[in-house]
Amino acid sequence: MAKPIAVVSGASAGLGVEFARQLAAKGYRLVLVARRKDRLEELANEVGNARAVALDLSQAGAAAKLMADIAKAGETVDLLVNNAGFGLAGRFGELDAGRQREMIDLNCGALEELSRAVLPGMIERKSGGILNVASTAAFQPGPGMAVYFATKAFVLSFSEALHDEAKPHGVKVSCLCPGPTSTEFRSVSGFDPSGKLAKLSADARSVVATGIKGLDRNKAVIVPGLSNKAISQAHRFFPRAFMRRAARMR
Repeated sequence: MAKPIAVVSGASAGLGVEFARQLAAKGYRLVLVARRKDRLEELANEVGNARAVALDLSQAGAAAKLMADIAKAGETVDLLVNNAGFGLAGRFGELDAGRQREMIDLNCGALEELSRAVLPGMIERKSGGILNVASTAAFQPGPGMAVYFATKAFVLSFSEALHDEAKPHGVKVSCLCPGPTSTEFRSVSGFDPSGKLAKLSADARSVVATGIKGLDRNKAVIVPGLSNKAISQAHRFFPRAFMRRAARMR
């Protein structure tokens, strides 16, 4: 039998690299997607049975280009890992407007378009899975990272709705909501990689393993770690004004 195919976006760094390694170990054939072709090809060579597609998913029409590439290769997507995304730290009115819109287009728009592209086929086959990567940021507003927190709130809400819609058809949809994790995310976002969040960070391997295990069990929301679970539920017990102050990044 042919190996199932997993598409991993944002595969050139961080959680994406670890998703590729662990899914390859589970027997998936991989389509690795990100902007940096050199990193993708290096990873594809490392894990084997994988191919690299260099593409900036924040650009208009990029999701359609990816799906056309997959169709041309004669591939059927059995698992989609929507991992591509980035954050920006700073006050909303001071951050670059174009870069913030790019964040929305990647974190939300590309994720939605790719999910829409693969879900009907999965429903028709009555099998398959979508794992969307959000964050504990999804559970409250984030002054100092306003747009990033809002994009992850979208991912969480969207994923929970898809989970409910897809479940009767045998298709799994889960949302992975990690807390601080040891990846390039902090430095790209504008944080000191060795700052206080570094001491609280989980390792990418355990976060990804928890995400894959949760998807296998078709959990709607997956929050790795006890402290992150507590953070994700804090909004149920504290006023929103308190949550805004607690989440303030800068």
